[in-house]
Amino acid sequence: MYTISAKLTFHISHSDSLKYKRKIRRSLIEKTRHKFNVSISEVGTQDNHKTLTIGVAVVAGDASHARDSMEEIIRFMEIHTDAELISVELC
Repeated sequence: MYTISAKLTFHISHSDSLKYKRKIRRSLIEKTRHKFNVSISEVGTQDNHKTLTIGVAVVAGDASHARDSMEEIIRFMEIHTDAELISVELC
């Protein structure tokens, strides 16, 4: 069994409140969880309405499948949000 996790940081340039950030976060997490069935949650910057930090964890039978799945998840998240992906930290 192999696990891989990532911390993704997004910048929400047009956000003017935490309420708007929560809307973006909820949508992105629900879409990703529904499509990939992964563990995903906001892991930091909860009080900053312009920055969204999300953690994602993947468990797979082999290392290459885990890496490929994580790459696909990152691409999906980048495409399916109004926020700009500014950093990815793989763990």
